[in-house]
Amino acid sequence: MTHPILLRVSNFKAYVWDVDDINILRSHHHICGILTGTLPHLSSQNIFLGLPLQLMPEEAVLLVENGIAVFVDDPNAHIAPSPLVLKLWQEARLSDVRQQIALTEEKESIEASNPDRAMSESAKRKRKEREERRARAMANTAPNVATEDSPSSPTPENPSQPAIGESPDSAIVPSAPHTVHIPASSSTLEWYAPHSHSSLTIAREAGIWQYPSTLQERARCGVFRDLWEKGYYMGGGIKFGGEYLVYPGDPLRYHSHFVASVIEAPDAALRPMEIVAHGRLGTGTKKAHLLCEWNDESQVVSYLSIEWAGFG
Repeated sequence: MTHPILLRVSNFKAYVWDVDDINILRSHHHICGILTGTLPHLSSQNIFLGLPLQLMPEEAVLLVENGIAVFVDDPNAHIAPSPLVLKLWQEARLSDVRQQIALTEEKESIEASNPDRAMSESAKRKRKEREERRARAMANTAPNVATEDSPSSPTPENPSQPAIGESPDSAIVPSAPHTVHIPASSSTLEWYAPHSHSSLTIAREAGIWQYPSTLQERARCGVFRDLWEKGYYMGGGIKFGGEYLVYPGDPLRYHSHFVASVIEAPDAALRPMEIVAHGRLGTGTKKAHLLCEWNDESQVVSYLSIEWAGFG
């Protein structure tokens, strides 16, 4: 049985910090969220962001109600570690890094001593073809004749060559960089003690979550759940005049087909100019606008799609 995903709540917003959890949410539960963090070594970014993943309130509510995730009061989950605990953690981390480097260097040493063993048959064939082409190219060019003005041996003035009587091994050669894997999750740290809240009621009583608390918010949650249960992916639709963009599959592979607007009740007012604006905007962006009417009593959603049509 898999453990529920931790939704770290801060300032009434739900975040996901673990990469594996983000992968599960997207691939198994078609929940995308929005990456809001900056990436290391990139000071200026406005398109590609990193962890954490911030969830829409409707996404967080659906995950908790379905038992897929639980809320965690993240600010109060961090406790101050003692100096001894920090020292032991640092030593264990450095020991793991040294072990990874040693294994990498051992693997590189084996491959360097026997390169044919580490190469596949196709790689060997390609290398042989490259060597044959290089040999033919060298045969077609005239050989360079050494002259008195072009010495064949390195001079001591050349800093890239070792001096006379100096062993090449005595030169200081910087070690090659290595890639090490360091766990990024904070859930396994000794000083992280999360207290999970498995339902909206418990989280509301704890004072860390309030959504949904109004009819409009309940309508948004109801519409989101209904579309989600039909197999759609949802993203924010404010740029296109609605609450959600509705995708037939993963947004990384598909364009959205609908822009969804939530109508909180069957008797809610809807001006004719709003219908015209939704139709024109949806057609201009090659989408159909979806009016989603929520009935709070029957818990049923009714849909009406609008497309702009030319006459004459």
